[in-house]
Amino acid sequence: MDSNNSTKGKLYLIPTTLGDNEPLEVLPISIKRVIEAVDHYIVENEKSARRFIKKISPRKSQPGLHIEVLNKYTEAESLPTFLQPCLEGLNVGIISEAGCPGIADPGADVVRIAHQKNIQVVPLVGPSSIVLALMSSGMNGQNFAFNGYLPIDSVDRKKTIKSLEKKSRDIKQSQIFIETPYRNDKLFKELLASLSNSTRLCIACDITLNTEFIQTKSISDWKKSNVDLNKRPAIFIIQA
Repeated sequence: MDSNNSTKGKLYLIPTTLGDNEPLEVLPISIKRVIEAVDHYIVENEKSARRFIKKISPRKSQPGLHIEVLNKYTEAESLPTFLQPCLEGLNVGIISEAGCPGIADPGADVVRIAHQKNIQVVPLVGPSSIVLALMSSGMNGQNFAFNGYLPIDSVDRKKTIKSLEKKSRDIKQSQIFIETPYRNDKLFKELLASLSNSTRLCIACDITLNTEFIQTKSISDWKKSNVDLNKRPAIFIIQA
């Protein structure tokens, strides 16, 4: 173990809300305490991160914040420099755009580097749409897999859907995936066309919001339903 670890700052993984609701309605007070104590942040979007910090701690000095942006355009070579404050004894917080850092989120790359540098990683409690959807789906919560985004190409996506259904059937595993919100309705139609009538599908969207919608039905029953998923953050789970 690195004997200098006690002089290093910590890396806090700070969850955010899943939508535009009041943070402290769904987040514990421990997050407020960390936000008030930390001035260095790694975020996906600076504007929304600053807005989140202000909601949590209105009196915190915004000009005093040091923010590094981590998104798909960030050069991998720059990631270690984001943790330099930790090496100087200062705490750093990672803030996801929605939900928990490191889960379907680029923050995992920074966490990996923190472990390499023997920087203590501190995950904070908060909402994960993936976990909340699985909790409420009635599907297998002991054996499940998160598959991220399915292929965009329609042929490849149909093959993937059928493959996930077969895997679910063969090893009794819940299969979880997501889609860009404006493509939700197209994916839903492809699921209805590709999956067996007996396969169960859970759709969980707008989780924790006033418009929350969570339902699990067989594909045959979904074919009798009308549901508008357009531009609504959603989690899809299937179990054959």
